[in-house]
Parts: sequence; C-alpha cells; structure tokens
Amino acid sequence: MAKSNKVVRYVKESYDELMHKVTWPSWSELQNSAVVVSIASLIIALVVFLIDIAFENILKFFYGLFM
Repeated sequence: MAKSNKVVRYVKESYDELMHKVTWPSWSELQNSAVVVSIASLIIALVVFLIDIAFENILKFFYGLFM
C-alpha cells in the first residue's frame, strides 16, 4: 500500500470516528466542567501558596537560629 493511501485512509477513519463514534459534551456540560476545573485550579494554587509561605517561615526560623 502506498504511503499516500495510508494517509488518506487515516484521515477518513479519523473523520468517521470523530463524527460518528465520539460523544461530544453539551454546552451546559462544557460550562459546568470549565467551572469545576477553574475552582479546582484556584484551590490547588491556594494550597501551593500556603505551603510556600509555610516553608518560607520555617526556613527563616532555622536561619535565625544559626545566624
């Protein structure tokens, strides 16, 4: 089979799968998912920020003991 035939077959099969086999979310499902991801990202960012502040204070304390 020629290389160009493989590419054409791949594109056709990909199109068929995307149009007939994939279940796409509705607009409201997509919006809900975006809100959940945004809230989770903010919570994770807040946790990382708090851990950063805690380590900063711990290191300042230890450096203060030795200086």
